[in-house]
Amino acid sequence: MYKRILVPVDGSEPSSHGLKEAVKIAKAAGGTIRVVHVVNEFQPVRGGLSYSPDLEIGLRAHGQKILTEARTELEKNGVDGEAVLLDGAALHTGDHIIEYAKRWPADLIVIGTHGRRGLKRLVLGSDAEYVVRTTPVPVLLVRGPAESK
Repeated sequence: MYKRILVPVDGSEPSSHGLKEAVKIAKAAGGTIRVVHVVNEFQPVRGGLSYSPDLEIGLRAHGQKILTEARTELEKNGVDGEAVLLDGAALHTGDHIIEYAKRWPADLIVIGTHGRRGLKRLVLGSDAEYVVRTTPVPVLLVRGPAESK
């Protein structure tokens, strides 16, 4: 059974759904949850990457708020866990999730996903898809509510 469950969160509704599903699994298995949020201060812009110290401060504050909400969810449900802010000076958030899952080590990664298809998926990318394709750790994708068209 899965005892060490890693849950990446980004503050979105699908991310919240993923955390709630992870809580159910942890309660059933007597497991612990490690919630992570990746702050990637390097933003892609036309022709390369851009860095802004003010942006980094805002991203960190927002990340801490997301993690505080996640800790509250764990406490409310009586699930053992921690929340960790990861610094992400890499091109792909998924790389940080995978590396953390290996280091911790996680038995399962639970990720909320928008479930985008077609052009939206190509334009916006998918951290969940990247993690599924590249991690050695089992992954549970939890679909968020359907998007309006």
